[in-house]
Amino acid sequence: MPTYTYACKQCDHRFDQRQSFADPALTVCPRCAGRLRKVLNSVGVVFKGSGFYRTDSRAGGKSGTASLASDSRATSNDKKTAAESAPNAAGGKSETTKTPVAAGAR
Repeated sequence: MPTYTYACKQCDHRFDQRQSFADPALTVCPRCAGRLRKVLNSVGVVFKGSGFYRTDSRAGGKSGTASLASDSRATSNDKKTAAESAPNAAGGKSETTKTPVAAGAR
C-alpha cells in the first residue's frame, strides 16, 4: 500500500497516511478540522539489471554509429545500382557495363 503525505491548508500540519488505491482521499485535518491537500513528493527510482546504461546495448564496446554508417552506404549503393541498371529514357536500353571476373576471384 502506498503512503501519502497530507498537509492542512489552515494549520500546516503535515502527516503521512498509508492508504489503498481504492480508499478515498482524506479531506479533514485531525488537529484543526481544516481542509487537507495531498503533497506531491519525488519518486525514488532504482534501476536494477541490464539495459539502463549507454554501454549495455553495444557489443564488444563498439559504438552503434559504425554499423549505421555501413548500412547507409549499402543503401546508397543499392540505389546507385538500381539507377544504373534502369533503362535509358532516350533509347530504352540499359547502359550498364560488365566487368570480367577472374576465375580465382569467386
